[in-house]
Amino acid sequence: MTAERTGDDGPRHLLAGWGRAGASAARVARPASEAEVGQLVAGSEGEPGRQAGILARGLGRAYGDAAQCAGGLVLDCTGLTGAPALDEEERTLRAGAGASFDQLLRFLVPRGYFLPVTPGTRFVTLGGAIASDVHGKNHHVDGAIGAHVRSTRLVTPSGVLTCGPGRDQDAFDATCGGMGLTGVITEATLSLLAIETSYMVVDTERAADLDACLALLEDERGRSRYSVAWVDAMAGGRRLGRSVITRGDHAQVADLPARARRAPLAYGPRQRLTVPFAPPVSVLGPASVRAFNEMWYRKAPPRRTGEVQPLAGFFYPLDGVGRWNVLYGPAGFTQYQFVVPFGAEAALRTVLERLSKARAASFLTVLKSFGPAGSGHLSFPTEGWTLAMDIPLGSPGLPELLDGLDDVVAEAGGRVYLSKDGRLRPEHVAAMYPRAVEWAAVRRRLDPEGVFASDLGRRLGLVGPDGPVGPNHGPAPWNGPPR
Repeated sequence: MTAERTGDDGPRHLLAGWGRAGASAARVARPASEAEVGQLVAGSEGEPGRQAGILARGLGRAYGDAAQCAGGLVLDCTGLTGAPALDEEERTLRAGAGASFDQLLRFLVPRGYFLPVTPGTRFVTLGGAIASDVHGKNHHVDGAIGAHVRSTRLVTPSGVLTCGPGRDQDAFDATCGGMGLTGVITEATLSLLAIETSYMVVDTERAADLDACLALLEDERGRSRYSVAWVDAMAGGRRLGRSVITRGDHAQVADLPARARRAPLAYGPRQRLTVPFAPPVSVLGPASVRAFNEMWYRKAPPRRTGEVQPLAGFFYPLDGVGRWNVLYGPAGFTQYQFVVPFGAEAALRTVLERLSKARAASFLTVLKSFGPAGSGHLSFPTEGWTLAMDIPLGSPGLPELLDGLDDVVAEAGGRVYLSKDGRLRPEHVAAMYPRAVEWAAVRRRLDPEGVFASDLGRRLGLVGPDGPVGPNHGPAPWNGPPR
């Protein structure tokens, strides 16, 4: 994650996102309590790095530059854990914002509870999840995590406030999905989902092309709690958008084989292997990804129902491989994720056609449907289709390709996910996030001196003297990953 540099204000660390590109240097502090966070945030004007901004950071799983603050002070909030408090009567959990989903699930699942929303990795912090308003395979049923947060504690330059639905709603709406630019989340209480087992009942089905995939997902909406399609982004022609659709629901005890019924809530996921070193070049080029995609599609059954799978295997397949992100080589990668409204399927087709033609090697391309948007001003999910793909950086013409895709998405009335972004142009922010001006007004109330900042915020004009859609004030990019 970091490589140390030394400056006039003390040691600085190169921080990058999960994509391992565009790192920047900042001082790092690791507060162990809310009081320590408050002291750091309310520090004197002369404190090193304050003028360059302060930002909270969790486990660094934002793919781009959302958790970086060049020249400033980054607060490593993973020490803000404490003991989770479970209220079984209210079916809620109160936990420190630095607790990871992995830690929370190891506490909750054996007690018969599951998080209401989870992204595709359990190695994110609770605070980071709220700051990104994360979504999962169940957005079409349950919305994003913000819909399940009862309250948050937020450290601002003027002190600590408690906000949530019905309590300082504007502050909550600016913070949930606000990318850490309104303050430091130190604690949250959220509703839980009761479960009988630590297993899923899963149906799998292949779709020969994009139309078949969309039809299956549309037919599925609301029937299963979780649904997602893996898409072969390198297939073209009549096979464009060929997919493997997976649907799942939490298993009941009666669904389990006899052996699993002995301990139906047993939960202890393990990492099966770790990539031992970063290869000098990407091993995920067009040829290898094309071969993988062909194998993965043909390996999937044409149709299978009722398969019982462990929770971790269903939700977090990549977590079984440690440091998998280094397989993309020294140039790193970007995850390009966008959403377009229902009725804009032509935009989906255009994106897949351009990616296939450019041989953009994405082995992890997923398509999901979203339900109605939440209340967060900068929250990403809005009703429609969302497509996410991991793309190696460094290929000739890739920046122009992605800029063109941004135009397609914007013209269709869609938006790009800020938690995954590391290269969106600031001129798209106003169209993609029309509530950005509303967000900026609340931010000015919470942080009138502009203490909180990030590389993403500056790059997109979300922070800085020109307001929520101003020009690029970001730092010059660094062209290599941390060593």
